[in-house]
Amino acid sequence: MKTEPLQDYYAARAPEYDRVYQKPERQQDLRAIEQWLPSVLAGRDTLEVACGTGYWTQFMAGAVKSLAAVDASSEVLHIAQARAKAGGVQFVLGDAYRLPVAPRQFDAAFAGFWYSHVPRSRVQEFLQGLHGALKPGAKVVLLDNRYVEGSSTPIAERDADGNQYQLRKLEDGSTHRVLKNFPTEAELREAVKDVASEVKFLQWQYYWALEYDLR
Repeated sequence: MKTEPLQDYYAARAPEYDRVYQKPERQQDLRAIEQWLPSVLAGRDTLEVACGTGYWTQFMAGAVKSLAAVDASSEVLHIAQARAKAGGVQFVLGDAYRLPVAPRQFDAAFAGFWYSHVPRSRVQEFLQGLHGALKPGAKVVLLDNRYVEGSSTPIAERDADGNQYQLRKLEDGSTHRVLKNFPTEAELREAVKDVASEVKFLQWQYYWALEYDLR
């Protein structure tokens, strides 16, 4: 089974995507992050990469100065637009590796549950593109999953580059091979060491976050 483009997978998954936020064991973590994230980005012109169905967009919208939310799937953007109705949110169809925004436009950025889908060979490409959209001193927050046995979808295989893959089954019975990496704190810090200051690694039972200021 080949790995299909993430855009196609998430287009097919759009109607059922938010069920991942309904897992009972994750509710305590989610409530904590829902309070924490807006406070970190409050008052900033913020870029959200891979906004998906807008789950996190809705919490940031009322706290940030402005918010541009980008995703490559029109199907999930339709859901996000209906959910995040607060003023100041602009939804943009676009590629996370070629962000459709002007250089040095924002003083904050957030990417939720996207970093884990970036192939190890493209991490620097993604980060360079993201940082190019930001002003010096901008705040960056990356949020993603920890691997927790019994809650996370099992890892089905690994490739020669160290990328990990899950087999995910949707309601229509289709099975999708999806790249899903679980980087360590050391790997995350190494990825941004040359461009970041005030780096903080936060960890909950089911999630991690990397927060830093762009030099």
